[in-house]
Amino acid sequence: MSYQLHQTQSDFFKALAHPTRLQILEFLKPGERCVCEIFPALAMEQSNVSRHLAVLKKEGLLQSRKDGLKVIYRISDPRINEIVELSAKITRQIWHDKAIGIC
Repeated sequence: MSYQLHQTQSDFFKALAHPTRLQILEFLKPGERCVCEIFPALAMEQSNVSRHLAVLKKEGLLQSRKDGLKVIYRISDPRINEIVELSAKITRQIWHDKAIGIC
């Protein structure tokens, strides 16, 4: 693989590397939602959520569209949900292994 591909892949994982962004992706898993629904569901300020949405969109994990004055977000590729779920499974296994002293 080329350095540029590794850099892009690294940026992709950096976009995932924040609890708020993972919460946003989980909230959007069922389908598209208005930003006006996202920030109350996460109990965060709209400006904070908007910054995280911008990071996810910049790295291609989210897409958005305007509906009048509303901005609607959706996950750009359903495989992103699979990555998030797989990482949660791995994390749960690591927690379990640490709890029983394997790691």
